Amino acid sequence: MAMEAKDRIIVALDVDNKHKAGDLVRILSSHVGCFKIGLELLTSIGGPEIVEFVHSFGGQVFYDGKFDDIPNTVGSASKAAATMGVKMFNVHASCGVEAMAKAVENKGKSLVLAVTVLTSLDDASVEMIFGNISKTKVMQLASYAKLAGCDGVICSPQELELLRSQEGLKNLLMVTPGIRPEWAVVGDQKRIMTPYKAIKAGADYLVIGRPITNPPSGMTPVDAAKKITEEITKALKEVGEQ
Repeated sequence: MAMEAKDRIIVALDVDNKHKAGDLVRILSSHVGCFKIGLELLTSIGGPEIVEFVHSFGGQVFYDGKFDDIPNTVGSASKAAATMGVKMFNVHASCGVEAMAKAVENKGKSLVLAVTVLTSLDDASVEMIFGNISKTKVMQLASYAKLAGCDGVICSPQELELLRSQEGLKNLLMVTPGIRPEWAVVGDQKRIMTPYKAIKAGADYLVIGRPITNPPSGMTPVDAAKKITEEITKALKEVGEQ
């Protein structure tokens, strides 16, 4: 069954308290598909409490814990995340095939996504950290994620077409941060793309924070979500998915 356009939007709840998170989930839960709980909320409030809180508003959760440790620890953390009933959670692909496989083994009904290269990094930074350019490293890490049995990868939208062109990788779910509508402020993301172009390039889910949670003057978060849904709908029609 095909997803609705709005269900492809994952809102990043990059706030530091339940009141702000609750306000956003309450007004957006019927306009988007999922809410990403990241390190700020996980640290300031705690995972189980904030997951239960979002669920209480009817929202689904992407648990953005970015697990990156030895296999046993990653497996145990994955089991804990799955037990909370989250829709998806992530691990760093750089933790290795064995650790990612442990996450898959303990995922329950949740989806496991492997983080490839952070979208805040440009090619110079990626080469400094990994010794290779972005596209090459993303391809390598995505291959490891596939080998480990992960459901999908998190990558820059600029690597989508490359990954979709690879026979062994094209069926992975592809989740993309670094999404910036033309009307939004770019911020600290480096490898970015509009929602329309990202869907056309092969994205399954779009992670979007500030363009929705802190939209331009005169626009509400709901207005922003609706505008992005319109872009996604247009792209899906052009690729024949709607």
